[in-house]
Formats: sequence, structure tokens, C-alpha cells
Amino acid sequence: MTPPDFAPAMKRAAAIVTDRGGRTAHAAIVSRELGIPCVVGCEGATTTLKDGQVITVDGAAGKVYDGRIEIAVAAETKARVAIKTKTTLLVNLAQPELVDRVAARDVDGIGLLRAEFMVAQIGEHPSYMISQNRGEEFVNKLAEGLTTFAKAFHPRRVVYRTNDFKTNEYRALKGGEAYEDIEENPMLGYRGASRYITDIDTFKLELAAIKKVREKYNNLWVMIPFVRTVNELAQTVKIMEDEGLKRSEDFKIWMMVEIPSNIILLEKFLAVGIDGISIGSNDLTQLTLGIDRDNARLAETFDERDESVMWSLERAIKVSNSMGVTSSICGQAPSVYPELTEKLVEWGITSVSVSPDMIDQTRELIARVEERLKTK
Repeated sequence: MTPPDFAPAMKRAAAIVTDRGGRTAHAAIVSRELGIPCVVGCEGATTTLKDGQVITVDGAAGKVYDGRIEIAVAAETKARVAIKTKTTLLVNLAQPELVDRVAARDVDGIGLLRAEFMVAQIGEHPSYMISQNRGEEFVNKLAEGLTTFAKAFHPRRVVYRTNDFKTNEYRALKGGEAYEDIEENPMLGYRGASRYITDIDTFKLELAAIKKVREKYNNLWVMIPFVRTVNELAQTVKIMEDEGLKRSEDFKIWMMVEIPSNIILLEKFLAVGIDGISIGSNDLTQLTLGIDRDNARLAETFDERDESVMWSLERAIKVSNSMGVTSSICGQAPSVYPELTEKLVEWGITSVSVSPDMIDQTRELIARVEERLKTK
């Protein structure tokens, strides 16, 4: 599989093939963003393929061929006209090299700016840097990365998801082994808001970087990931306020909705005082169905269109609407299933955030659904 620190190598690759993982695995998500063909969950790929072997990777069909095979690709012939939609269309992004190209597209901002690649680029554990009195260096490097996105998209919104590294990913950073436990299941371990309220010094570095960027670019917002309890959200928002990041006309705080507890107690989470939610359909599906999203054997069962997940999506959107809170989705589901995007728009979602390769198709789909709803 590919952890976040593989990103520099992935950018140089012509194609990517992995033994493990499903379509929401790190390799699949990053490859879509980079426009690189990728096939995941091939089981014995790394033992079957040999160094120097020429292969052809068809990411669309999920096939890997021995040798050089010609694959027909449909050419884009018609010129695209900018389409206006009531539903905001956002993009999921993490790679600074792509920012100018994506910012020039017909998109209303970034709905998910992932921190992990910027932190991996820094390469050192923030607690390790603090121990060496180099906390300010971490702040400056992260601020530099954030500025790249905020500047390119200004004045359009850039919703930055604060760091959601798991313990195994943190351990891979220089100095990380001294600060991170070895967990049996990092996906369900010490991550997200649980870190912010216990390792406050590290969280404050991230907040300082956000404040630094916002001195010049006020389009940078914050999204809090993996919030297990209402109290965790309240404590996180309080830390942000104490550090001078309070909700305002030009600064919004969103919460990721990706845990069943978020759905069950959504009214209480929203009552804490946030501006918006963004549904992380990858983790929400994983935790609702009890499926490891990286398990290739269960890939067929991992489906965001399952009735239980669809019920959760509808509830999240409708409860948010009823309480005057905006709703979005930033998981891979809208990029994979157009029919799911149709339902989201019908339920009244405020915005949809997709991978760069799905911007045009999703805008057209949203416009068709909105037109149909007008005639009902």
C-alpha cells in the first residue's frame, strides 16, 4: 500500500499498482488527483511483477497487462461552457503542483484540502520539532504550503481539514517513534479531534500556521476531522477560539461527519456552534458497515449506496438544513457514483466536493438535477 510519505514517488510514476486496498485507499485517491492510472487490491502484484518489466495499466477497467498494449481513450471534442448551479461545486485537493491548473477550472473552491501531504513534506514529527525549539519552523513550513492553495483560489473558499495523521503515519516521520504508540488498528486509534484536545501544543502549531496565512488570505477555513463525541468538538472549538480563530463572516468552522455517532447525535454536535458539515463518506461507510475500506476481499460489499449509508447521508443533510448549517460531502462517493450525487442534490445538499477528474461531469449532472427539480 502507499502511505502519505510515498507521495513524491507517486508523482514520478507512470502508473501505480498495489497489492492491497480498495477504491478509497490512499493510492486510489492520490492517483485520481494526479491523473495517474491506478489499480489497487491486486494481491500478488508486487511478487508477480519484476523490475524492468514493461506493463500496461488500465485504471478505468482495473486491469494490468504484460507488455505494451494500446488502449483506446475517447477524446474530448466539445468546448465546455461554464455552467451556473445553485449547488456549489468544490474540489478535493492536496498536491500543490496541481493547484494552478485546478484553480483555472469551473470550480467554486476547495472542499477538502488535506494536511497530510504537507506534513509528510515537512518530514519531521511536530512534537520532535517542538522538543528542539523549532516549533516556529514547523509553523512557517505549513503556512507556506497552505498559502499556495489559498492564494491560487482567492477569493474562493479553501476548506482545510486539520491534520488527521494516524499513529503509524506519524511514526514514519523523523523523531516520530519517540512520540507514537504502535496500535493494532490506527484507523480506529489516536487520530483527529482526540489528538487536538490532548496534544494541545502540536494543535496550536497548526492553528498558528492557519492564522499566519489568514493575515493575507481570508478565504482559508477550517474543517475538524474524526470527532467522536460532542464534548471533543466543544473542546476543539474552545481551543481554536482561545488561539484567536473565532467564527466570523469570513472564517467558517466545519466538522467532518464520518462516524455513526455524528449521525445519531447530529443536532447536539451542531448545537456546539459550527458553520457547516462535510460528510466523509469513506469512513462513514467503513464504520457503518463494519468493513475495512482497504480490504480487497470486501471491496464488493463496501458500497456507499447501501441503504444504511444512504439513510445516514439523507439525515445529515436534512438535519443540517433544518438548523441553518451548510452541508457538503468530500468522500470519494460522488466521484464514483453519479446516481448518488443526484440523491444528494435532491435532499438539498449545499455543496459537493469531488476529485479533479470529475469536475466537469459533476457540474453538468448537478445542473440537470436542479433543472428537473425546478419542473417538479
